[in-house]
Amino acid sequence: MVYEAGARFAIVGHSERRRLGETDENVSKKVLAALKERITPILCVGEGERDSHGLYLHTLKEQIRNSLSGVSKNSIKKIIIAYEPVWTIGKEAKDAMNADILHQTVILIRKILVDRFGPTGRGVKIIYGGSVAPENAREIVRGGEVDGLLVGHQSLKPESFKKILKEVAKA
Repeated sequence: MVYEAGARFAIVGHSERRRLGETDENVSKKVLAALKERITPILCVGEGERDSHGLYLHTLKEQIRNSLSGVSKNSIKKIIIAYEPVWTIGKEAKDAMNADILHQTVILIRKILVDRFGPTGRGVKIIYGGSVAPENAREIVRGGEVDGLLVGHQSLKPESFKKILKEVAKA
């Protein structure tokens, strides 16, 4: 029904839903259901906190692997990964992830995808969400080497959202 109404994308696995108890298994089922209905799933993944011991890397790897269980090599290119480190969501632009560290995380996500799906995993689009604002949008896209942004509360402010779009176009 949502496809017939014009929907082409669905956000699945958002941190707010995960906080309410949604599991990677639930997310995986939603990803597969969206693909079946010709809707592009935007799979949200991200650690709750970034520790100095690197345990967050395991969390990220498991979220991706488990949330994509059952997805075929042919279908992976139809999915968008939205990396949203939970500790950056809903804060100010200065609290967004540093572009260099984001780039390193994007490389890790691509490695996880290639390990699971082979060379096809390289083509998956990765976007970033977490304290995106007009003043940091261009640097996040350019320096973080992401394919786009998942804008949160700034998308509710028409002028801010317009500025973000202009900054991304410059990137």
